[in-house]
Amino acid sequence: MHLSEIRSLFLSFFEGKGHKILPSSSLIPHNDPSLIFTNSGMVQFKDIFLGNEQPQHNRVTTSQKCVRAGGKHNDLENVGYTARHHTFFEMLGNFSFGDYFKEEAIGFAWEFLTKVLKINRDKLYVTVYYKDETAFTIWKKIAGLSDNRIIKIDTNDNFWSMGPTGPCGPCSEIFFDHGEQYEGGLPGSGNDGDRYVEIWNLVFMENEQFEDGTMSLLPKPSIDTGIGLERLTAVMQGVNDNFHIDIFHKLISASQELSGNRDNLTAHKVIADHLRAMSFLIADGVLPSNEGRGYVLRRIMRRAMRYVQNLGYKKPFLYGLVPTLIEIMGSTYRELYAAESIIRSVIYNEEARFGATLERGLKIMQDEIPNVRNNILPGEVAFKLYDTYGFPLDLTKDILRPQGIEIDEAAFNSSMAEQRARAKAAWVGSGEKSQEKIWFDIADKVGSTEFFGYSTSKMSGKVLGIVSNGQLVESLNGGESGIVILNQTPFYGESGGQVGDSGQFIRGNEVICTVTNTTIYPGKVFGHHVTCDKSISIGDIIEAVVDSARRNKIRCNHSATHLLHKALRKHFGDSVVQKGSLVNDSKLRFDFSYNSQLDQNQVRLIEREVNGMIRENKEVTAKIMPYDSAVKEGAMALFGEKYSDEVRVIFMCDSIELCGGTHVNATGDIGLFKIISESAISSGVRRIEAVTAEAAFEHYNSRCDIIHWIATTIKCSDDQIIDKVTSLLNDKKSLAKKLSDMEISHLAKGFEVRNGIAIQEKDNLDINTMRSAVMASKINDTVILFASRSANSLSLVISVPKGYKYTAKSLCDTICNKFGGKGGGSIDLVQIGGIAPSIKISEIFSVI
Repeated sequence: MHLSEIRSLFLSFFEGKGHKILPSSSLIPHNDPSLIFTNSGMVQFKDIFLGNEQPQHNRVTTSQKCVRAGGKHNDLENVGYTARHHTFFEMLGNFSFGDYFKEEAIGFAWEFLTKVLKINRDKLYVTVYYKDETAFTIWKKIAGLSDNRIIKIDTNDNFWSMGPTGPCGPCSEIFFDHGEQYEGGLPGSGNDGDRYVEIWNLVFMENEQFEDGTMSLLPKPSIDTGIGLERLTAVMQGVNDNFHIDIFHKLISASQELSGNRDNLTAHKVIADHLRAMSFLIADGVLPSNEGRGYVLRRIMRRAMRYVQNLGYKKPFLYGLVPTLIEIMGSTYRELYAAESIIRSVIYNEEARFGATLERGLKIMQDEIPNVRNNILPGEVAFKLYDTYGFPLDLTKDILRPQGIEIDEAAFNSSMAEQRARAKAAWVGSGEKSQEKIWFDIADKVGSTEFFGYSTSKMSGKVLGIVSNGQLVESLNGGESGIVILNQTPFYGESGGQVGDSGQFIRGNEVICTVTNTTIYPGKVFGHHVTCDKSISIGDIIEAVVDSARRNKIRCNHSATHLLHKALRKHFGDSVVQKGSLVNDSKLRFDFSYNSQLDQNQVRLIEREVNGMIRENKEVTAKIMPYDSAVKEGAMALFGEKYSDEVRVIFMCDSIELCGGTHVNATGDIGLFKIISESAISSGVRRIEAVTAEAAFEHYNSRCDIIHWIATTIKCSDDQIIDKVTSLLNDKKSLAKKLSDMEISHLAKGFEVRNGIAIQEKDNLDINTMRSAVMASKINDTVILFASRSANSLSLVISVPKGYKYTAKSLCDTICNKFGGKGGGSIDLVQIGGIAPSIKISEIFSVI
């Protein structure tokens, strides 16, 4: 049975059950900005489930095209190496919006699988949420399944929610057994593999979850189901690997024929899968770019192009497979026919462009490989390949995989975070073109905002523009929020790691707006994010007043980062370079390059150095200088940061840095500096978090309070705390040892002989205690079996005497093969865990 036949049968079946067949929605979700792509069948119905939209039909069915290659659902790196990962796939689904519920949904599913598709019922298993006795009972009633084929699962695998709040409910999954020739245990066993494969998920949306964690029943429970068409086709075509089904067979054959290479099956799998994803995305209007959805598309395309290179094919290749894809899927998805020319041209242009890029990038990679240590490529190198040559991280991984080389992803992410922070300093927006256009229009209309915040914290300003919900408006009323643009401002806009200012807009003696944040938009337009108490309109003259108390805390923390940077370089060398920072009113965070953890003495050394510079109370000065002159004078510039011809330079003690942030007038204004944490954030990058001024004083006070409480509680003086706590811990350790010895001694005497085997059963014992009890028992010349059962598993410890017909290790293998679980040990003593708790000890006896 072909994939297209299965799709048609599914839709026709549910149409016969009163469902309206609806077309697949676009891969670009129009009702959910949190998703980068449509990744499931329910996405187009989200507003219905949330109650924001009334359904035109209470029962619908769809075959939804889906992409999972970015954000939370990202299967890109697995494609080609597993049997079921895809970037593009089709999800069949049937939905009920307050119409039928569990019994009908289960009945429909069972009928379609066993009567329409005629799948052997003995090959099907189902899971239900462990509290959902209703679904358990319905499955027994409708399918006649035995209890051991309706598996209760107590994890979120069988409880679905749309988010932290909103509609949610238990679900029931249907699994197909591909046969004992494949590895893997039943769902819930923890023994993953390819034998039991989920093919259908039935979500029973019956609850609403609230912010406080409570739930209530929905007035109209609904049904949302999803069945992977490729997985179901694999079942119907008698194969375990999705890439062996008819649609992939045709694409892979076309790829093999065009390339002349029939050996590298992994490459052909990647090409076939990625061809589908890129073609459907382009058909839905996504074009390759360096950001957002376009960047994910480019990642998919470039990964496919790399595998074309692996086939030894050097010319544009993928675009030549588009006609085959359209021949296979165009009759169902007519948008492929309509967009064929643009799909082919976009792919061809991207392939031609990538050829030279790949060659240059591969040369850099090969030059770096001899320098690789411990088979790990530095993250900075991977980031350079990404930033300069457009190599996505997963592409670099794929290239290095055959050589057994991994990537320092933490360092890569650190470099990526630095780049994002720099981008954020220049532009903070939604990424939507319409939103961006507003700010460019504003910049063209009113020009850049003049910033006077270095010299003042309040000044009058004229309202030149107001944005509300992404639209230019004339005014905001009391109770409304928006973004206000002034001709001039004392408010610092978020940039360079320093947060934006907050404060108030005042008219006369009245506060008309509370400013919660300040952001710099394109064209150096300062956007004041406000919540209004009174109305404000374009043309109004207001007084802009910065929250000076908060500004002063930010200034103290920012100036302290400069002193901290200087102290680190003084004591640990010029290889210390700033890798990132965050400065707000509560603390400072400073990331820097260094290969070792700072010990307590080193932390104290840096604190003393910084506090020494604070006590010097040197004046802090700022100068505007040509960039080249500033660098010649010794100013520190952040690596990779882009600077204009003229720069602002901050002089503070012996520290000279390029910086646009706000600072104290003299170092003594900082008052006090205290490091509260030092940690690693990636290979070769450390992070220091610290507090200053009043926050540092409060930090010391809180620690003194803790010391006083401890001393009072354990009844000693402050200077006796260490000796007293050490003594208490030693006493606790000694008592714990005695109690453990007593427990083990007691358990060692608790074995009784049954059928020639010494056995003992307990609940919720840890494996180490069980093993110690077996070893301490005085029973000789017989097998000893200690079993402990918890809610999730059955654990065993088995001791075998010399001369017994089986070794303990062979018994372990036999038990694990028959009952699941994992174990190991020696020839006379083994321990086993992870056996299903439903297994009875009498069953274990049968193999001993």
